[in-house]
This record gives sequence, structure tokens and C-alpha cells, in this order.
Amino acid sequence: MILAAVCGWAGPVGTLAWPGGSPDVALPAEDEQLPHAMHGPMQEHPRVTVGREGADVLGGDNRALQAAVDYIAGLGGGVVEIGPGEYAMRDSLHLRSFVTVRGTPGKTILRKAPGVVSPLAVDGDYGEEQITVVNAAGFAVGDGVAVWDNGAGGFHTTVARITGRTGNTFSLDTPLNADCTLRGQAQAATVFPVVSGYHLQGARVENLIIDGSKEQNVALNGCRGGGIFLYRAFGTVIKDCVVRRYHGDGISFQQSNDVLVEGCVSEENTGLGFHPGSGSQRPVVRQCVARGNGEDGLYLCWRVRHGLFEKNLLENNGRYGISIGHKDTDNLLQENEIRSNRADGVMFRDEPAPLAGHRNRLEHNVIEDNGNQADAAGIRVRGATRDLVFRDNIIRDTRPASAQKQRVGIRIDADAGEVTLVGNTIQAQTQIEDQRHAHP
Repeated sequence: MILAAVCGWAGPVGTLAWPGGSPDVALPAEDEQLPHAMHGPMQEHPRVTVGREGADVLGGDNRALQAAVDYIAGLGGGVVEIGPGEYAMRDSLHLRSFVTVRGTPGKTILRKAPGVVSPLAVDGDYGEEQITVVNAAGFAVGDGVAVWDNGAGGFHTTVARITGRTGNTFSLDTPLNADCTLRGQAQAATVFPVVSGYHLQGARVENLIIDGSKEQNVALNGCRGGGIFLYRAFGTVIKDCVVRRYHGDGISFQQSNDVLVEGCVSEENTGLGFHPGSGSQRPVVRQCVARGNGEDGLYLCWRVRHGLFEKNLLENNGRYGISIGHKDTDNLLQENEIRSNRADGVMFRDEPAPLAGHRNRLEHNVIEDNGNQADAAGIRVRGATRDLVFRDNIIRDTRPASAQKQRVGIRIDADAGEVTLVGNTIQAQTQIEDQRHAHP
């Protein structure tokens, strides 16, 4: 008989024996492999802690946080837990697919480092992966950086990381999205989203406080930045996070379907509070607060469709409480409080019929005390917008008569289509101002 040694035990080849009896390791009938893996679901997943002390990964800046996230991503996903304290951010914390980043509630603060800005010394050409700046002080390898000129705003702004340096010339990890010319006053600045996710799925962010240090940074537009920013980050969850004092938007997600933002606060940012946009479909923004931002509390950008926006507080923002416009259709906005914003409570933007925000529903909202600087409406419908339903909303101005600015409950401009009004309670000097019937 041929014997083989296996872990210190010898037995006949082709037989299997277990000291003390055979354990029951047969797979149950319900065990099935995952859709994209050759194994079944596991009960335990990768987890690592990162922090200033007492953690698996020690550090107090974005490098330590990123090391932990990338480690877990390399294992296929899991959880990164960030300990209490402040973390200096000289680049984004870049999210990865299927990785949950979880802070310590109320105690984990990611603070944007002071930024620097310089004109370019040489034109930056479309597709080029380097820039040359006039003043290199404050630019360093590993930093996040944005590059733009007067004609390269919005999505044409490039946000990248510096990967190398020779004198005043820096290499980038991302090609320039547009020509950035000296004639167009091209410049570069060490500004970037504090947390960002690009080209991923299934990421999750919880319990982080983002401080954007807006007094020490130049603005970054919301198409390419925000305190938390997503681009083609499908199915991402942002939960119980605070974004404050960012020189730009609080939370912005672009071209990202099925995003959930829940229990978050966006306050004192210079741009928009919440900015879903650029074809982001089926978003859910729930039980969030947008307060004291420089522009709109909630801005539905382009092609935001089939979204749910409910139980949010949108107050004291610098323009509209909610703005809806370009191809933003088939959304439900319900049980929100929209108050004390500088202009109209809810604005349907001026768009021609093929591009307008049709078939949206506003139900069970409280819209009050809007219009801090000039006459405003609780809801205003502009453009050729049609097939709207406003149901069971409370629209009012509770301020003394001499201080009231929300003087119109619902204002419908001349080119608007059908608007269905059901069960609304309106307290205003003019309840309904319908300009559609003003034509001779």
C-alpha cells in the first residue's frame, strides 16, 4: 500500500480520513455562487481601521486614508473605519468600488488643506498630461490640482493628481480636458473634491464631516467638484455626512445613476447644496438639510429623471430652495420644508418644450417665507414646462405683512403647459398668478 503524509498524518492515497470523525462540510442546497465570482456569499469581509492612533493604518492625512481604502479595494471590497480626529487633505480621498468608508459619528473631520493658485506659464493643450505654472510654490507631487481657463469651465475643467515635477513643470495623472491658453487666462490651483468617486460602483460613505476651508481656497465648479463629488459612480450611498464651508458645491454627483444621499447636511458652501446632474437617473435624496449655501439648496441639473426627493429641509440658501430645469422629468418631491430662501421657493427654469422639466410632482411640501430680497413666489413655473402636479402643499408667508416677500403662492408664466393643482393651502397676497390666460 502506498502511503502519503498529509499534515503529519499518513494514510492510503485516494482515501480521506479525519481524526476524531468527519466534519459536515457538504454545501447546502441553497448555496449559490455570486453573479460575478466563483464562490458563494461570505459572512466575514475585509475590514481595516485607520486613524491617528490605535489603528491598523496610522496617519493624519489623505495618504493614510487612501492606503487603507486601496488595501481593502485590492481584496475586492469591505470596510474602512476612520477614527476620530482631523485629517489634512492635500488630495481627494478617492473612493473605490464596493468599499465602505465609515467615520466615527461626529468626530471624523476631513479638512481641505489651504490651496494655492498660479497662472500657467505655457499653454496647456487638450490631451496633454503636464502643466507649467508661473509660481510653483505650494504645488507638490501627490497633490490634487485643477486646471482651467475662461473657456474651459464646467466639465472642461480638469481635476487631476500631480505625479511628478521638473522645476515649474508638473506631470498629471489625467489628460487635460480642453485647451487652456494664456490668452484665456489659464490657471492651475490645488483645489479638488475632498471625497471623490470616479468610474465605480457600489461605494459607500458614512459619518464623515467635510470642512472645505473655503476662505483658503479658490472656487471649483460643481460639474467637477464639491465637498463630496461623484462622476459615473453608480449605486453609491452617501449617508449621515456633513459638508460645510466648501468653495463650491456641497454634494455633487454627475452621470451617476441610483445614488442615495440620506441624512446628510450641506451648509455654508459657496455653491449649491445638493447637485444631482448630467443624466443622473433614479437619485434619492432623503432627510437631508441644505442650509446657508450661496446658491440653490437643491439643484436638479440636466436630465435628472425618476428621482425621489423627500423629507428634506432647504432653508436660507442664496437663491432658490429647489431649482428644476433642463430635461429634469418624472421626479417626485414630497414632504420637504422649503423656507427662507433668497428667491422663489421652487423654480422651474425657463426652457423650451423639448428641454423643459415635464411631469414632475410636488406633494405635501411646506413652502414658506421665501424671497428675502425681492418679491418671490412659493412656486414659479417658467418656460414651456407642462404636465406638473402640485398636490396638498402648504404655501405661505408667516412674516409680518410689512416684511412679506413671498407675495405670490404659485406663479405660472405665459408659455407653460398644463399644471394640475389639487388640495393646496395657499396664504399669499396673490394665491395664483396665471399668466397663461393674460394673452389678448
